[in-house]
Amino acid sequence: MSTTLRDPAPTTEPAAAAQSPHARRFGLPIATCLVMGNVIGGGIFLLPASVAPFGTISLVAFGVLTAGAIALALVFGRLAERHPQTGGPYVYARAAFGDFAGFLAAWSYWITAWVSNAALAVAAVGYLTVLFPAAGAHKWSMCLAALAVQWLPALANLAGTRYVGAVQVIATVLKFAPLLLVAVGGLFFFDPANLGPFRATDQSAAGAVSAAAAILLFSYLGVESATVSAGEVRDPVRNVGRATILGTAGAAVVYLLGTLSVFGLVAHEKLVSSTAPFTDAVNAMFGGTWGGTVVACAAVISMLGALNGWTLLSAQTPYAAAKDGLFPKVFETKKRGVPVVGVVVTVALASALTVYNYTLGAEGVFESLVLITTFTATVPYLLATAAQIYFLLSGQRERVHAGRLARDGVLAVLAFGFSMWLVAGSGYAAVYQGVLFLFAGVLCYAAMSARKTRATA
Repeated sequence: MSTTLRDPAPTTEPAAAAQSPHARRFGLPIATCLVMGNVIGGGIFLLPASVAPFGTISLVAFGVLTAGAIALALVFGRLAERHPQTGGPYVYARAAFGDFAGFLAAWSYWITAWVSNAALAVAAVGYLTVLFPAAGAHKWSMCLAALAVQWLPALANLAGTRYVGAVQVIATVLKFAPLLLVAVGGLFFFDPANLGPFRATDQSAAGAVSAAAAILLFSYLGVESATVSAGEVRDPVRNVGRATILGTAGAAVVYLLGTLSVFGLVAHEKLVSSTAPFTDAVNAMFGGTWGGTVVACAAVISMLGALNGWTLLSAQTPYAAAKDGLFPKVFETKKRGVPVVGVVVTVALASALTVYNYTLGAEGVFESLVLITTFTATVPYLLATAAQIYFLLSGQRERVHAGRLARDGVLAVLAFGFSMWLVAGSGYAAVYQGVLFLFAGVLCYAAMSARKTRATA
């Protein structure tokens, strides 16, 4: 394997791609929407009920996780200033530790993307059946609906970055309207009597915070979204870091205020057993039973927006690795600003997994795969934060800012600790099986590395 450190000059993608009428570089608002849309998928609509059994101490866990996520976002922002290329964590890991580390980051991120896309689509069908009951009449109608939910965002991606950005902005606005209605408007209907106990279990305060955090840990996956698509962002040195921080902070505000409002709108004993906490919150605010329709619409839009963004990201990392000879060259194919082969291959794999799930009814297998992605998603985080620590400690002055050395060092250590916490929260089974997925990639790396060596011989 190559151990030569790569120190590319800060460059962006070729300007030719942006000359297509269907390709357009993302400005700060769209890049921020990409981060927020990818961080907030469909899980937020169940989070308040998921952590309610621990009591309001779960808000403390949210606060701790938010601090870790912000630290991670700040580290990514700093790394993006020095390496504003498409690929994000892949680029940083490869620059610090060589080809093999870069490949592991790209491989694990790619696995995470296409398996998670399948999971998002299946989850979206559950909400879709509330709006269109016929979609849930049979397992095959549900399967077709799940495939449609995957391919519609894929078609938007294939149409070009101009349309990806437009869909992302529209989806973010539409899904945040009802969320903010509950998060902000709910505070005017807030009843402290509904909060229930601070600690609702027999655990110690530290144990309750850790237990709640284990459920909430993966709420912030996606903070790297702007860095992965840095090559498509206008003025990436300036905008990628800002979009990462603004998007993560915006998602944190919605998470915290939304959870707090639901806690104060729905009685604790009801919230613990609720299967639709935001629906119950809307009904508590305005009366009636129309909250279910509103929340179902918001959830479907939220997941479509997340799929739109994750589909782009799932193609960007293999594209960056293919340019360096670490992924098959076909992934380098790019049209209208989008790596089209990466999009098609990723969606095809996610679709195959979806059909497998509905054909065999293998919910256990499917859920296990999804759990594995919670581990594989953190591998690039660990490598990227380790890369920042390496740059800070190795005396590479061109990579660090002397005046911010101490602050950047503290942030990097906090972000690395946060990433390790994510790994621990995955569970033993997920880590064990996730490592097997990583090792399977070693064979691919061996083949691609050998091909690269022959080409340069």
